[in-house]
Amino acid sequence: MQDLTWITYVMLILASYRLTHLIVFDKITEFIRKPFMKTVKVETSNGIETKEIPKSMFGYLLKCYWCAGIWSAILLGGSYLLFPRVTFVFILIFSIAGGQSILETFVGVNIKKVDHYAEMEKKD
Repeated sequence: MQDLTWITYVMLILASYRLTHLIVFDKITEFIRKPFMKTVKVETSNGIETKEIPKSMFGYLLKCYWCAGIWSAILLGGSYLLFPRVTFVFILIFSIAGGQSILETFVGVNIKKVDHYAEMEKKD
């Protein structure tokens, strides 16, 4: 069994986060999710809206953040324990992308806050 350093563990977490986000949310993997989803009309307080829901358990796996996260962790963690040298390349790439996406989200939210406060000052 491979000894995990704290930095490798953090990289695995970030890589799993990014892989999960790629599977569940990103436009580039929509073609994978699409065959397992169906569109239904739902009545809400705003009227009738269309909503995409899974057709099967596999559809839930591709649409559920928690489900995909567990399988991403199993895939990356297990692959790293079995084939550390090969898997580390993917972990490195996904962890960099995961860290970047977290930073981008934080920066984007704060930029919106700054713009919001600037607009409020103009009104006063």
